[in-house]
Amino acid sequence: MSGETASSSGIILEGIDDVEDYVWANEGVGFWDRYRHVYDHVENGNQAFRENRFEEAINNYTRASNMKPGDPIILGNRSAAYMRISLFLKHRSPTASEYRPLSGLDMTTLAELALKDAEKLMSLQNDAVRSYILKANALILLERYEMARDIILSGLQVDPSSVTLNNIIQRIFPQEYAERRSEQDSLINFGNDLIPLFVMDVVIPCQKFPLHIFEPRYRLMVRRIMEGNHRMGMVIRDPATDAIADFACEVEITECEPLPDGRFVLEIESRRRFRILRSRDQDGYRMAEVEWVQDIPPRDATDREDLQELTNNAAAHARSWLSTVKASTRDRRKLEAIYNVEAMMPNPQDPERFSFWLATLSNRRPSERLELLRIRDTAERIRRGLIYLGAESPGCRVQ
Repeated sequence: MSGETASSSGIILEGIDDVEDYVWANEGVGFWDRYRHVYDHVENGNQAFRENRFEEAINNYTRASNMKPGDPIILGNRSAAYMRISLFLKHRSPTASEYRPLSGLDMTTLAELALKDAEKLMSLQNDAVRSYILKANALILLERYEMARDIILSGLQVDPSSVTLNNIIQRIFPQEYAERRSEQDSLINFGNDLIPLFVMDVVIPCQKFPLHIFEPRYRLMVRRIMEGNHRMGMVIRDPATDAIADFACEVEITECEPLPDGRFVLEIESRRRFRILRSRDQDGYRMAEVEWVQDIPPRDATDREDLQELTNNAAAHARSWLSTVKASTRDRRKLEAIYNVEAMMPNPQDPERFSFWLATLSNRRPSERLELLRIRDTAERIRRGLIYLGAESPGCRVQ
């Protein structure tokens, strides 16, 4: 974890940079005989923690907790380890994840586990400032800022001079709350020009497909999207520039099936295209400020009539092509895919949307699909779609 580039997400948690060791003088007579293995696991966990091997640290603390449930040191140390991984995922840059995707729990699930341990610790030691520090940090990671502030204020009643608690409330809370409020407003209010990005492939309007979400950063993103307008952008990393492409497509999550291990199986439908004006890192994924793009309309009535005639002719050709494909297809799955694509066909009275659907009938390279997003001439896109369709053997491929 320690060798990767951090994102611009600026949150710095206070009071979780180290863990506690057992002090023999505090443990009483007979502790070694009863809990020698517990001590070994805690020491191994602490060493792993201090070497930034947090998963190993958690495994050791969990073994120790199974042998000695409710131990304050074990609970506090494991809570800190959960938060360190959560913070790593929050700070991990999208670029690092795009080159080397991770699997496992997402940052919110880890923060919830940290909070659970911190709450157990507080029930055991409500007069110890450490329990307030851990719980406040976990709540901040979970973006429960009002609750975090209450815990900090309660902790300051226990220890008014706590430097850590004072730093948390002065440095972290106001900035993080403002940033998250801005992002949540954009996700909940449909039509805003700020959109989260899923970096994978070029998608064009009028497509429908399944999507499996396993990366921790995207699990978090999907949960947030499902609390809002169910929409995100899909974009490819452009090999020519080694950066995300300038054009992308908005997609809507029409079905979302959470799996027990935290993954999601989604059903996606693509909607509108947009141009990316600028992007920033947010908790390991990208947020983009976008400009919605439409084709340049026909100049006059004659051009509109010509475009409509071209669209009507292309629609008739597409229907004929699909009929030929259906008649020659014996594979049940392929036939189902053909019917699904046919059902997505827009009304030819909307030439721009129809032009994108026409392009979905053929298997195009990502660079070709990206060019289709950039084109603002509907007639040109229809002509390209017809050329692509002519190059396909009937039944060869329907996306």
